[in-house]
Amino acid sequence: MLRRVACWMQPSPACGCRAPVLPSRFLGTSPRQIPMDANFHSTSFLEADQQRVLITGGLGQLGVGLANFLRKRFGKDNVILSDIRKPPEHVFLSGPFIYSDILDYKNLREIVVNNRITWLFHYSALLSAVGEANVSLARAVNITGLHNVLDVAAEHGLRLFVPSTIGAFGPTSPRNPTPDLCIQRPRTIYGVSKVHAELMGEYYYYRYGLDFRCLRYPGIISADSQPGGGTTDYAVQIFHEAVKNGRFECNLKPDTRLPMMYIDDCLRATLEVMEAPAESLSMRTYNINAMSFTPAELAQEVLKHVPEFQVTYNVDPVRQAIADSWPMNFDDSNARKDWGWKHDIDLPELVTTMLNFHGSENRVAQAN
Repeated sequence: MLRRVACWMQPSPACGCRAPVLPSRFLGTSPRQIPMDANFHSTSFLEADQQRVLITGGLGQLGVGLANFLRKRFGKDNVILSDIRKPPEHVFLSGPFIYSDILDYKNLREIVVNNRITWLFHYSALLSAVGEANVSLARAVNITGLHNVLDVAAEHGLRLFVPSTIGAFGPTSPRNPTPDLCIQRPRTIYGVSKVHAELMGEYYYYRYGLDFRCLRYPGIISADSQPGGGTTDYAVQIFHEAVKNGRFECNLKPDTRLPMMYIDDCLRATLEVMEAPAESLSMRTYNINAMSFTPAELAQEVLKHVPEFQVTYNVDPVRQAIADSWPMNFDDSNARKDWGWKHDIDLPELVTTMLNFHGSENRVAQAN
């Protein structure tokens, strides 16, 4: 499934490096050629406390939830969801939604200018397993699309958030735990594109003054979204199957340990890092973590609530190879130290929340 999910700062002395002093003609400008007679209006953070937000790729696992979360913070009309697909009616009616193709630079630029966007959350991407099945499309969406977003954000002085992932690491990275800074040699096009995004965002920060911020997400578990082609999707699908069928066939080995996080913690971390004072950030990209478990451990916790639940294992070699190259646990101590990150949901609370949601959903479906 294709998902095109969608103020310059001084670095903290803690990072041990300093931004180069650039000629004034470089600061706040985009690497794209801008006509001399161009007349742009960008609302700076000093002009308005209320941000104007655009989310690209908004119909994926995180976009809709992020839009709802940010609308409570900034107001419904100040958060625009966008994608290339037709939204469900409840999404369309919940707040502003527009068509946006990140591969169309002109269209993206018009949206930013016409809606006076100040913050951009770029969630457009093909995920790991889907990306391996269509490398050329993943390269276009995950890399070419990113370049368009970077240029628009730099040109118009936006604060840009691009999510990264556990997939940005590879089999030669330390796995338990994986620190913020270490060797990164991923073996999927998804992972390669995320390392590219991290480095390009940091480069634009130092070269053009782009306010780029990035979090490496663990596997994200949410109750109200369907799996979308990621290697960690088993941890979402298991709850659907436990309530609906009482059995589940997992495509990873039972002892495959991966870092995970409930979506509420993920969304809160995303807003917190975007609102963090510039001087508190010692880096552009941070690990964040909440819990780490295996399919067997997750199944054991589900069994406490659904005693008749049965799990079998039919290992997908492609997904297993991907998982075996990823971190088993994240070291997120820098995020906790720099801007006070702290997760709320651990494994027992996660399982209770997910089963309650799907149990209620299943009862409504049966009644209907």
